[in-house]
Amino acid sequence: MMSIRCANCKRSYPEVGAAEKCPICGGFYEILEWPLREAPERINPSMGIWNYLHPEAFGASAEVISLGEGLTPLVWSSVGDKDRRPVEVCFKCEHFNPTGSFKDRGSAACVQFLVNRGIDTVYEDSSGNAGASLAAYASRAGLEAHIYVPSSVSGAKRAQISQFGAQLHLVEGPRSRVTEALYRDLRGKSIASIVYASHAWMPFHLIGYATLALELFDQLGGAPGSILLPVGQGGLLLGVASGFEWLRMRGKIEVMPQIYGVQARACAPLWAVYSYGRAGLSWVVEGETLAEGIRIKYPIRGDAVLEAVEKSGGSFFAVDEEEIIEGMKTATQMGFLVEPTSAVVFPVLLNYVEIMRQPVVVILSGSGYKALEQYEAQSSH
Repeated sequence: MMSIRCANCKRSYPEVGAAEKCPICGGFYEILEWPLREAPERINPSMGIWNYLHPEAFGASAEVISLGEGLTPLVWSSVGDKDRRPVEVCFKCEHFNPTGSFKDRGSAACVQFLVNRGIDTVYEDSSGNAGASLAAYASRAGLEAHIYVPSSVSGAKRAQISQFGAQLHLVEGPRSRVTEALYRDLRGKSIASIVYASHAWMPFHLIGYATLALELFDQLGGAPGSILLPVGQGGLLLGVASGFEWLRMRGKIEVMPQIYGVQARACAPLWAVYSYGRAGLSWVVEGETLAEGIRIKYPIRGDAVLEAVEKSGGSFFAVDEEEIIEGMKTATQMGFLVEPTSAVVFPVLLNYVEIMRQPVVVILSGSGYKALEQYEAQSSH
């Protein structure tokens, strides 16, 4: 098994079961030795992220659970206008994953571990994409799934979750109440085969996200200068940063990419702390935003996310709703149909690309086919 311990009390991950957090102190788990590997000479498309992972680190099962996640394309484009020198940037199209978001990388890794631990029922709370992804991989592995989402979640994400056979639980109110409802329903369910497969708490999702860094290294022939991506919990950011750190420790790269995270100003705790220190948290709210996938008021690994960005020499940005709408328009003008959560990167890209070390990689995290209602609503205005 891979080396994992509690970030707080330093106890090792339990040898049985599948705890989402430390049962002793409640801390989150961190990975000490990442089960990553260099890609084989011949990439197997059907193996997805498992071209970059050691399956045996997840347990004894010889069967790899995959839907072909990962190996997403890079699309180059020129960014700029007549008043500024155009800059070539590349878009990492994570919306091409099986269920339409980067979350498939994490779900594949997590479900692989859960199956090896004898789990047969999973619970998850989500703004939509993580729930849809886990529902798909649970179905693939023959697990029962219960997915909790806000009642305001897009119809496409609801349909995905239901069609994959998961039990859909709709919860009124902000995203934080979804987690509360899940914990309430899990109370008393102490059966070892039932787990809270949280993409925010469990460390296995981060391993899946780290494969994105190794893919980028292979596709670019080296590390990017900068990475621009949307941030909610920050799991994708941490996974990517850890993947590049793994490459650096092995002498594959010398300099880590600068990491630039973008949040919706309506709910931007990481940007607030980065910009104003801890005092900035006092005015952070869980406001309404089109970018539903990053509406997270209390990121569980927030300190680690902030540290990763600071060490990289990057920074955080926050964008208003009007800028998100403009970002959606910019994306479609460039040929990308991405959800509003992904579109938050475009206003930052257009205004600040010149300060970013090249080559610049922009991660498009989720498909716009899940957000057609939002696009239709904006086009009717």
